[in-house]
Amino acid sequence: MTPYKDFYQRLKLLIAKNPHLIATTLSNIFTMRLIGNKTNGDLTEIAITEFINQYMYDFKSTHVGKELYRAKKHEEDIKIINEITREEFPVSLKAYGDGPLQLSTDKDFLMFPKLQAMGNTIEGDGAIATLWADPVFSDFSGLNVLPLIYDEKNKRCNILVFDHDLAKKSVVKVIYESEGNGRKHPVYRFYDSDGGYVCEVRYGSGTANALQRGLWTHTKNGLKYFTSVTDGWVTYQHNPILVKLFSHALLSTTVGHEVALKELKSDIDNQKSKSSLR
Repeated sequence: MTPYKDFYQRLKLLIAKNPHLIATTLSNIFTMRLIGNKTNGDLTEIAITEFINQYMYDFKSTHVGKELYRAKKHEEDIKIINEITREEFPVSLKAYGDGPLQLSTDKDFLMFPKLQAMGNTIEGDGAIATLWADPVFSDFSGLNVLPLIYDEKNKRCNILVFDHDLAKKSVVKVIYESEGNGRKHPVYRFYDSDGGYVCEVRYGSGTANALQRGLWTHTKNGLKYFTSVTDGWVTYQHNPILVKLFSHALLSTTVGHEVALKELKSDIDNQKSKSSLR
């Protein structure tokens, strides 16, 4: 079992025992969408980092920070350390609507050209094995992505993790599909033995932006290749008091922040005392 898989299975167990903790956190996270989409994404990273530190005693998490972007070896937003094994691993957090989900940006533009070199249709045990053995796809199973998939209309969220190992075992055919049907660029789609969608690699030229390239999947079409950490949808509610708190905090001094922080810590401790965290 990989360190990341061990982590998200432990997270799943924690949530199953204490659903109120994740419901409260998700409500606060998605309240940030009232301020702005980008604000929501950035604060999600901070919120999940603190959730791990407060409620998962065997793990420690650090927000990587945007200033380290150029030095990053992985597409990571947070770093997690298993306090028992001392294993350390990066995690990329995503907040996406229910549908297409980007797993990797393929920043070096290698995946699509490699598939092109293999032809428009790649199938057969030998060809598929060659694909997975290629260094370009060597990190396919090492992508630690924690997606918070939201349905804004119904105010609900499902934390879904893509099962890369199951996907690799299941793929029997990769097919080039040209632009059209709303797409500006071609894709290579991966299919299983039932003809079911698994994932896709989007156009990889240097002229393509981040939303036109890389490894993608789809939370509806490829649902059987996901594990739900929350065991399905969790309903959340907007918290307008939180928006007011932020607005006041931006005008307050550190003295006021320290007083407020003490109250917030007390509230978190109260939640811990009412929860099963072991």
